[in-house]
Amino acid sequence: MPSDIDRELKQHLVRKDGQEDVCLATYAISRGRDRTTALIRRIFRPARGERHVHGNAAFTGDYVIRVAQEAASRGEGLILLHSHPGGRTWQGLSSTDRETESGYSGVAGAVTKLPVVGMTLAGESGAWSARFWISRSESLEAEAVRVVGDQFMQSFNPRRRAAPLATESQRRTVSAWGELVQADFARTRVLVVGLGSVGLDVAQRLAASGVQSIGLMDFDAVEVHNLDRMIGATRTDARIGRTKVEVARRLLLAQATASSPDIRSHETSICDPDGLAVALDYDVVFSCVDRPWARAVLNQIAYSDLIPVIDGGINIEATEDGRMRSATARAHTLVPGQPCMVCTQQLNPARVALDREGLLDDEEYIRASGIDAERVGQNVATMSATASSMLLAQFVSLIAAPGGRGIPGPLCFHFRHHILEHIETTQNPVCRWEADPGEGDLRLPVATGHAHAQEILRQRQLNRRGLAPWFAKFREALGRLLLPD
Repeated sequence: MPSDIDRELKQHLVRKDGQEDVCLATYAISRGRDRTTALIRRIFRPARGERHVHGNAAFTGDYVIRVAQEAASRGEGLILLHSHPGGRTWQGLSSTDRETESGYSGVAGAVTKLPVVGMTLAGESGAWSARFWISRSESLEAEAVRVVGDQFMQSFNPRRRAAPLATESQRRTVSAWGELVQADFARTRVLVVGLGSVGLDVAQRLAASGVQSIGLMDFDAVEVHNLDRMIGATRTDARIGRTKVEVARRLLLAQATASSPDIRSHETSICDPDGLAVALDYDVVFSCVDRPWARAVLNQIAYSDLIPVIDGGINIEATEDGRMRSATARAHTLVPGQPCMVCTQQLNPARVALDREGLLDDEEYIRASGIDAERVGQNVATMSATASSMLLAQFVSLIAAPGGRGIPGPLCFHFRHHILEHIETTQNPVCRWEADPGEGDLRLPVATGHAHAQEILRQRQLNRRGLAPWFAKFREALGRLLLPD
């Protein structure tokens, strides 16, 4: 849920008289490849006579039916919320709570055609717990509840996402922010999209810091011209055309400090429906891409699916004779309450349209339009560390909130003037993405299929199949050499 909805719910559910209270809300579904998320859309406070407070609070049937019908009219589901004033951690259900939620799940579920969600607020700590009612007799506990804003607050279900023990190699890391924050770091599922100089550096440092589950997404292979900025990639990687996700996974497994690292490779494009589905399984996404269409997809899911997206990179400008004129590194975190990439002028919708049509991969179009394809999005190793450090600083601010403060907003470092600028950009009240967060699967179709990436992947598969017989003969010969008859 967005942080403003979290605040409003807590203001209603935490009573000064110490009694329980109840409330209803609606949700939209966001389906990833393996994870289904309920995104809280609207709060419906009870009208006079629609709930009873007498120590234990109770809904009335009229209240539930009223909101269920409103949810159904919008294609949304119903959420039953109540508070446990003395609770501190993830809350279970009493027999009375279970009877109430299961009783209303059948009626409301029949109206909305979606599972009813039950949520409990622990009044002492502000932690949330949640469950999906599959039927009147069966509920499925959520693995976590996520509150998205300038700070990213997660309530974890210890039965489904237990806090991993810090390892000996994480001693210095834990000393920076303590065991509780480290447990949040370790359990946060992070996806890095784009494994060039910045993305590869970000991913390695996340692994070294103890993040347990890291996804790596890129459809490209390593080439010789990547070696001056992909630190850790080798000449052999470039010579045999090893994929960037393979190289990154190898490096992360060598550097991970988590006791059971889960490093997953996703050889696909974020602009494909499959790539989008993968991204929706993660808690936080790093946008380390330089193409406008990919950034548009990531810009969208930050608001439509309430997944914080940390975006940034570096831009180098050269003179006609090839000398450096200036360079800037930037970073910003996209969450509800913060301006999107279009509003900060970091994303040009016209370029997105050209990219979707494949024109930015069309050499004839690029030559005719005058776009300098060699310089767009280029980077060098000696400068990329600035961008990756700015992205990681945003991540630390989002999760650890040093001094109680969350993300700083958009930042830009100017190499020429040695100035770190805080870009003052306000939200646009009519912005398509910022105005109505939490659409989920009702989002506009932006990730519609990346033909260029699909062709690269198809050719790679054909090459692998063609080499398969050669590899089989090589293994057979090697086996005879090592184990002669």
